[in-house]
Amino acid sequence: MVPSLPVSRAATGTAMAGAAMCCVQLGLAVSVGLVDRLGPGGVAWLRLACAALLVVIFTRPWRLRFSAGALRTCTWLGVATAGMTILFMAAAERLPLGTAVALEFLGPLGVAVARGKGASRLWAVVAGAGVLALTEPWHGQTDVPGILFALGAATCWAAYILLTQRAGDEVAGIHALAVSMPVAAIVATITVGPSTFGHLDPALLLAGFGLALLLPVVPFSLEMLALRRLSTAAFGTLMCLEPAIGLAVGLVFLGQVPGPAAILGIALVVAAGIGATRTGGRTAAPGDPEALRTPSNADADARQ
Repeated sequence: MVPSLPVSRAATGTAMAGAAMCCVQLGLAVSVGLVDRLGPGGVAWLRLACAALLVVIFTRPWRLRFSAGALRTCTWLGVATAGMTILFMAAAERLPLGTAVALEFLGPLGVAVARGKGASRLWAVVAGAGVLALTEPWHGQTDVPGILFALGAATCWAAYILLTQRAGDEVAGIHALAVSMPVAAIVATITVGPSTFGHLDPALLLAGFGLALLLPVVPFSLEMLALRRLSTAAFGTLMCLEPAIGLAVGLVFLGQVPGPAAILGIALVVAAGIGATRTGGRTAAPGDPEALRTPSNADADARQ
């Protein structure tokens, strides 16, 4: 039996989201060595600045055409991208990483619960339980500024999800990055860049360009393509797989062995990811070439 278009779109979107999350976690693992030299804010700035340069070189935004609405969306997406990156790094500096991750995941989970219907909301609850089991935030010591930074990152992540989907619908391909990434770099330069400039050297700049490919150029591009195929509810739920992928990366690259609670969390978020894949197919957006292959158009062709 040939799978229906919504299911195949959901499967493709899920694969793209999974690849993006792997890139993110590998990028974070590689970043560990740079944090000692630049600080978390400096690493965030270096990633965004190098990513912006790469995106500008490859997309040549001066040749692209944007409507006023699309330009506004991409600009706000850039602000959300910078906020998400910088605020999370600030939270991770003050809070245990598990606590910061759990709080930041309130963003995509909030999107999944608010925008989901029926089973999607149930999977968001299951994924939320998995995130808590993975991160065990109750074991860490917290402070108020750190919590506020993490909640700010969660808010930016929720905005990023919604704006990325809108940008993917309004702008062809991944051209939205041609605007959003330079905007993110400008915001990062204004806020955390000045404290970093004095510590830069050619080796750090070269490492920054390599790191920018892993995080954020490749994953952000994949996420934008995934959001053309998935609902925001399904995408928000799938993002809860990221702690599990991070835990696996930590095991392989950093020798961090998961405990029983982490294994339980992996099982819960994997179950939620499977459920989201089965229920999260998104109707093709106007202008998307795949829209020409929707069941309604196929039926119309058969009748002619």
